[in-house]
Amino acid sequence: MRGLVIAAPASGQGKTTVTLGLLGALRRAGWAVAAAKSGPDYIDPAFHAAATGRASVNLDPWACDVGQLRARAAAQGPADLLVVEGAMGLHDGADDGSAGGRGGTADLAAALGLPVVLVLDAAGAGQGIAAVVDGVARWRQDVPIAGVLLNRVGSPRHAALLRRALQDRLPVFGCLPRCPVLALPSRHLGLVQACETEALPHLLAAAAAWVADAVNLDSLAAAAGPISGSAATVRHTPPLGQRIAVASDAAFAFAYPHHLSDWREQGAEILPFSPLADHGPDAAADAVFLPGGYPELHGGRLASAVQFRAGMAAAADRGAIIYGECGGYMVLGEGLTDADCRRHRMLGLLGLETSFAERRLHLGYRRLRALAGPFGGAAFAGHEFHYATTLSACGEPLFAAQDAASRALPAAGLTAGRVMGSFAHLIEALSPARPGAGGPP
Repeated sequence: MRGLVIAAPASGQGKTTVTLGLLGALRRAGWAVAAAKSGPDYIDPAFHAAATGRASVNLDPWACDVGQLRARAAAQGPADLLVVEGAMGLHDGADDGSAGGRGGTADLAAALGLPVVLVLDAAGAGQGIAAVVDGVARWRQDVPIAGVLLNRVGSPRHAALLRRALQDRLPVFGCLPRCPVLALPSRHLGLVQACETEALPHLLAAAAAWVADAVNLDSLAAAAGPISGSAATVRHTPPLGQRIAVASDAAFAFAYPHHLSDWREQGAEILPFSPLADHGPDAAADAVFLPGGYPELHGGRLASAVQFRAGMAAAADRGAIIYGECGGYMVLGEGLTDADCRRHRMLGLLGLETSFAERRLHLGYRRLRALAGPFGGAAFAGHEFHYATTLSACGEPLFAAQDAASRALPAAGLTAGRVMGSFAHLIEALSPARPGAGGPP
């Protein structure tokens, strides 16, 4: 399988819309196309899945070593082409105290040995765009730039000017005109989720047509390269149990596809259920996973979901492992205060009160080591991204934590018997620690 990385010099250049258009256009043109996302983003892979008809995967160069990245990328096959969407700017990494950071899209491209297609917002740009391209192309010799896609081009005359400026530098695979109807709605954690975007099929169709009209797909696909060392074997994340009930709806949508795939590969049964539809976990489940999502937008419905509450209480009573991440952790608590200062009673399985009325951004990679509970001393690489605040937390902490620069953070999360959770999203299990892979504290 060959692949390309779609990246940009900075955020806001239109990477996601361009990527979705490429996935759709390539698929319509007969390519078997797979997708992946650089970094810890939950939302974009769901859009990729809608565009390709197959699961996308997160490839996180901060949390994973090179062998694991290559193995997870190769596992996206069989396909003709793997399209990897970058995160932030191509050379933006986690703030680990160094000048360039670590774990950015450039690191992923280098690890996979894949060429980069650079998306550039050309609105208002002239011949000077060549200086930007030159700078990005020369920054790292191990990250080759295959060509560029110029986005938000104003007119045919504008396109011709830009092509002339770049003609002795890099191939221009396409000049994409401004298309306001393709704007995707967003909220506090990023784009509105794919499962909540009613017009998604029309947006995807329009994006595919937009790209097909403006991009030389044959030239772009011909620039793809093979994944380096793709014979590596994936190290699977251990499952929570044999039969794992997984909350799955608009309030609990932030489950990494690679975790669910890993669990299935190891023989675990995944049993989805919807708390918003007032469904409880399967009575046969020996583990329950409440992923992150947007419970703060659905506090009233969750508080009044009688069967959900009863099913979770029954799972706790029979000794099932219950694990919540971020939004799922909030729901395991005593109460959740929404943006309108209304408190909603949650499950009461952990001594936690959280609030979305008092917002503060918490963002960054985490090194985590379990202090207690069913994880039993295991170490993980994780990520935290939320605006909720903790009003009170009573109980035994779940994790010792460090940030991306190995600075100690306060203990994270709570555990009570076989119930546990934290605001961190776990990306990879780290046992033992591996140099450069974000090992345990």
